[in-house]
Amino acid sequence: MFGRKKKTDVDEEPTSFFGDENDESVEIDEVEDDFDVAGDEFGDESEGPYDITEIDSDDPTAGRDGQRLDLGSVLVPMPTGGQLQVEMAPNGSPQAVHLVTEYGRITVAAYAAPKSPGQWREVVAELAQSLRDDNSAVSVENGPWGRELAAVTANMDLRFIGVDGPRWMVRCVVAGPSGSTAANAPLVAIARDILRDTVVNRGSEPHPVRTPLPVVLPQVLAEQLAAAHEQQLAAAQQQQVAAQQQQQSAPPAPPAPPARPTPPPRSGESGSAMQQLGQ
Repeated sequence: MFGRKKKTDVDEEPTSFFGDENDESVEIDEVEDDFDVAGDEFGDESEGPYDITEIDSDDPTAGRDGQRLDLGSVLVPMPTGGQLQVEMAPNGSPQAVHLVTEYGRITVAAYAAPKSPGQWREVVAELAQSLRDDNSAVSVENGPWGRELAAVTANMDLRFIGVDGPRWMVRCVVAGPSGSTAANAPLVAIARDILRDTVVNRGSEPHPVRTPLPVVLPQVLAEQLAAAHEQQLAAAQQQQVAAQQQQQSAPPAPPAPPARPTPPPRSGESGSAMQQLGQ
C-alpha cells in the first residue's frame, strides 16, 4: 500500500523564471489576456503527481493499480496495452520515453523549477505563442490541475498538461490523430490517469530552471536497447561485407578493343590530298 504525506506550505517569494531577477520580461498576465479559461485556473485535483518524499512505501514503483516504470526523474504507470518508445539523443543517451497506446502517444517529463509554483503558467503562454506563430489553432482550457493547452497542428492534435511541484514541474504531452486530444477523448483520460499516479524524483542535484531532469532507463530496458543497437550495427556490417564480396566475385569487364590507327592520307602525283585541296 502507498499513501501521500501532507504537503508543507511554501512561504518563499517567487524567483525569476531563469534565475535572473534583473532580466526584463513580459508579465504573464499581459500574454494571457486572450486566454479563455473557465473555472478555477489552479484546478481542484487532490491526487498525484506525487513528489518522491510523499510516498509512504519502501517501493515507489508500487503504484495504485500496478507497477510504475522507473525512469529516474519520473516513475510512471504503464497504460493497459501500452508500449514503450524510447527517443535517443545524438550522444546515445535516452532523451524521452513515450507511452504509445491505441489512441495516440503520451509523454511525461519532469523539469527543474523554482521552489515557488508558477512555472507552468509561463510555459503555457510561451507554448501558445509558439504554436500560433506556426499557424496552429490553439485554445487554453481548464483541466483537473488548471490550465491545459490544446492545439491542432498540420500533422497531429496536441494537448499539454502541466503540474507544478516542489522544485519541479511535470509536463505531459498528448499527441494523436484529429480529435484524439479533445477534453473528453479516451487518450486524454488515459493521460490524466497516468499523471494522477506519477511520482517525481527531483533529486538533490542543482539544476537551472527549465532544465529537463535526466531520464534513466531500467537496466532490463537499457540492455534490450543496447542489444538492438548492436544487432543493427552487425546487420549494417554484414551488408557492407556482402557488397564488397559481390564486387570482388563479379567477372572482370572485358578489355576494350584497341583503337584502330587512322591511315595517313594518300599522296598522288600532285602531292598529298591536303596539298591538292590547297591548290
